[in-house]
Amino acid sequence: MTETGILNRDIAAELAKMGHTDRLLIADAGLAIPLSTRVIDLSLDVNVPTALDVLAVILRNFSVEKIILSRATGEVSPSRKRAFLGCFEPGIPLEEVEHPVFRDELTKQVKFAVRTGDFTANSNIILVSAGGPRWYCEK
Repeated sequence: MTETGILNRDIAAELAKMGHTDRLLIADAGLAIPLSTRVIDLSLDVNVPTALDVLAVILRNFSVEKIILSRATGEVSPSRKRAFLGCFEPGIPLEEVEHPVFRDELTKQVKFAVRTGDFTANSNIILVSAGGPRWYCEK
């Protein structure tokens, strides 16, 4: 039995398959994720776990080259955008796209998605895989 790292075997297996520039999505409870996208659903209750909870654990085990957010995150939930960005060193490349592009196009391009119980509006982030340093999120 695994006792360190990511204990969820489905997430650990998917991360092991990731290559440079592959993408993964951490999604809130309400994001419409296409049926064609593999989803690992961790939602247990309202805000359990949050997208930030999942991001913090993923970042201990995954190198990120760039992040992608919907512009709606900053417009509707600016504190969540700040919290997401606070998990990374200043200067991490950030791409912001219109929400329909994020929802309808980019969610089809990720290797997999982790659905959380997060009820904070637009708490969705796409992580682009890198081979470099890891970032740590202190909640």
